[in-house]
Amino acid sequence: MQLRRRSALFTAAAAAAALTTVVTALAAVGPSAHAQPTDDPSTRIIDGRYAESGPWAARLFTGGRENCTATIIKPTWILTAQHCVTNGDLTFRIGDVDQTQGQEAAQVPGGIHEHPTADLALVEIDRPIDTEYAVLGGDGAVNPGDTVQVYGWGATCTDRPEIECQSQLLKVADVNVSQVGNGCTDYRGGEAVCARRGDGITAGGDSGGPMMAGNVQVGVASTSDRQTVTAYTHVAPYLDWVNEVTGG
Repeated sequence: MQLRRRSALFTAAAAAAALTTVVTALAAVGPSAHAQPTDDPSTRIIDGRYAESGPWAARLFTGGRENCTATIIKPTWILTAQHCVTNGDLTFRIGDVDQTQGQEAAQVPGGIHEHPTADLALVEIDRPIDTEYAVLGGDGAVNPGDTVQVYGWGATCTDRPEIECQSQLLKVADVNVSQVGNGCTDYRGGEAVCARRGDGITAGGDSGGPMMAGNVQVGVASTSDRQTVTAYTHVAPYLDWVNEVTGG
């Protein structure tokens, strides 16, 4: 079953070092239902915390419904996961930690570009957005043993349907990198960065969101078991594709 905007989950194997845990693609979610922010840390990105800023962050909607997370990498280009874009009809709110705020944009006709083998997609939007763009990291930007940050507006619970606990405010969690490539793959078999839970872990609706190492984006959210491990498509091996599609 493919992940569209339903809450069904697509199962896939994430091969981390000495790890055979089955993880699930970070599902797209159903009808809009904003979770109100609270001071209870158990309601954040499945732990983690609220982000203080995210000028490069973009909330992705499909047919007007909350779906995934993304980043803006150029004035008219959005980077997200391939499994987030298969239904088209995409709109975005960009540059504000509150997903109900921010600058609005929509995909242009024919503006969705899916990578043929990795869980990556680029979306051209209908107007330039003036903000701080995510800088994509090259080879060596992330390594096993690093502590990195993951961001998203996705589910903050595991005890009920994920659409019922989507976060209104952008969340961030620290995760610990266990493997970069070398058998670590995203749900489509592309090269990935595998990481273990730090102070939180990603869930449904965080798909397509960034893994940041310092000031650069090194991954795009692909899979998570919602408890211990997550896999992010590694950006560096696909930079040539990104530049080819976006014009360098």
